Amino acid sequence: MLIDSHHHLWAYDPAEYGWISDDMSVLRQDFLAAQLREIASESGVDGFVSVQARQSMQETDDLLKIAGEEPLIRGVVGWIGLADPDIESQLESVSGRGKLVGMRHVVQDEPDDRFLDGEAFNHGVSLLGQHNLVYDILIFAKQLPAAIDFADRHASLPMVVDHIAKPTISGGTMDPQWEPHFRELARREHLTCKFSGVATEVRDADWDIETIRPYWDVALEAFGPKRLMFGSDWPVCLLRTGHKQWLDTVRQLASELSEDEQAAFFAGNAIKAYGLDA
Repeated sequence: MLIDSHHHLWAYDPAEYGWISDDMSVLRQDFLAAQLREIASESGVDGFVSVQARQSMQETDDLLKIAGEEPLIRGVVGWIGLADPDIESQLESVSGRGKLVGMRHVVQDEPDDRFLDGEAFNHGVSLLGQHNLVYDILIFAKQLPAAIDFADRHASLPMVVDHIAKPTISGGTMDPQWEPHFRELARREHLTCKFSGVATEVRDADWDIETIRPYWDVALEAFGPKRLMFGSDWPVCLLRTGHKQWLDTVRQLASELSEDEQAAFFAGNAIKAYGLDA
């Protein structure tokens, strides 16, 4: 079985997806269920986790509607105003809806590197467990110190680290802000991690498997084969790689794992982390 634990869907609208800049022309088109089925056929994916790409309740509604009609989508990680005064009523309005399994905030775009310390935001996050929702951590490496403290504040809430916390990959040298803090974050047993979105963080003109390997080695050693999962970050990955190219690269990296460990990495860990139907 193959579960892609991280992908996005959108009907492209420049007003709604302002983060898609002029130099991301490949993303300025619709990526919906029909395109997802093509990817599944090409790469042999049995199921996907759809993740929010804009900070709007409408995004959550749209993803849940698509998921309700598309069996390939096993779970949805949506968005909600976690720091809003009416967070409890917002949660009540979405709790238990369809395939909703978690929530995410685009912390990487927050100007304050200590955004995760916010009192109102932490209150909202603290309520997710009551609704059986996971929290996805989307950060850059520079925000890892705050993420460590954040994870400690919510030690009973299952969390998933997106894109191995987005190190800056350049010049064959390990991001000095990333490795030590990433390893420290991984010591929190209630966290799992997606090996996804890595090629997109390469700043060099070209990349190959050896560019990615050091980050695989650290992620695997830090989280272990029971808390690391495959994700593509499609279609954002198209900025640097195709879905099948990324999958083939990761399959080569994971070939060192045992059969059971590969089964966990490519499906079982995502099923467990998000409570997906097997």
